[in-house]
Amino acid sequence: KKISDILEKSAPKPGVPKDLQDLLSQHFGTRRSVIEIEELKLSDSCFLPANDLTHSFSSYLKEICPKWAKLRKNHKETKSVVILVICSSALRCLELIKSMTAFKGDCRVLKLFAKHIKIKEQMTMLEKGVFHIGVGTPGRIKALVEQDGLCLNSTKYMILDWNWRDQKLRRMMDIPEIKKETIDLLEMRIIKLCREGSVKLGLF
Repeated sequence: KKISDILEKSAPKPGVPKDLQDLLSQHFGTRRSVIEIEELKLSDSCFLPANDLTHSFSSYLKEICPKWAKLRKNHKETKSVVILVICSSALRCLELIKSMTAFKGDCRVLKLFAKHIKIKEQMTMLEKGVFHIGVGTPGRIKALVEQDGLCLNSTKYMILDWNWRDQKLRRMMDIPEIKKETIDLLEMRIIKLCREGSVKLGLF
């Protein structure tokens, strides 16, 4: 059965922390030692309230981040963002950037995807300016972190665009390449930061 056939018949069910927890343990299950797997586990306390499918992106961000005005004002670091949003494609990133207007106010949003934007340009922008929100694809974000263009120490919220489906009805975690890059990014730094309590994960 094709994934789109199954999805067409099933009602959309909002993603919950357990979905990501299960995905990680399936992914690492056979390849890691018990101790390593323990270190990659995310408890429920690492997660923000999940989107119950009634929210717009702006209303979801308002709910999970009620003190945004203060956070925004206090954020002065270059090479970093307070909120990091991960999507499956450049097009979807642009949609989400448009739909967060009511939330973001006058803060600066940076596009972190590869389409038409060179990584060097993004690194220069991050180095020279202060940005509050980054919206991008996992592959490009991972590359920026690896090349020291993006630092995650000031990041408080990481939102995965979990429930959205493309024309083929695939969510981001149904696309093998996106799924792998997202898990790599989580493993690289995010899981550790979540376990330390400095980053919270949200499934939109």
